[in-house]
Amino acid sequence: MKTKRQKELIESFLSEIGDNLKPIYREIFEYLSSVGYNPHKQRSFIVFKHDLHNKQMAKTGIRKKQPFFDLRFSACRGFSKRFQDIVDAALSKQTDQEASCTVQRCDFCRGEPMTHVYISEGKTRCGAAALEIPNITAAELAEIKKLIDEEHAYLLKHEAEIA
Repeated sequence: MKTKRQKELIESFLSEIGDNLKPIYREIFEYLSSVGYNPHKQRSFIVFKHDLHNKQMAKTGIRKKQPFFDLRFSACRGFSKRFQDIVDAALSKQTDQEASCTVQRCDFCRGEPMTHVYISEGKTRCGAAALEIPNITAAELAEIKKLIDEEHAYLLKHEAEIA
């Protein structure tokens, strides 16, 4: 975290969650910050955006008295079954078959649509959305960091136009 206010924001959130989750969330937040995604208060949530492209990579907070963590990983491919299950669950709830960007009805994200949408069983969903990663464990930290790196590289190339 860069500023005293950002550190206080994170410490305040961490003080509200169980001791078993604190090191997991702290490690994720520190990693996001190390690649340039710093926390900002947005309503009752904390979002992590990058100064070079202002796109949201992650969001966290408390819902129904439980901490949650949402991660944007739509430009990533080849992730574990656990993360595919998260995509499948999210897409099973939507009624549309295709993300609006795949049929040229959206101009929010840059790059070829099929490179930045979530895909499940013939359905696609806009890649701008961060999906909730329920019940995060320490064993998933390496994959979460890998997903952050892949999505970050995509966003730098296509949104910030840095090769």
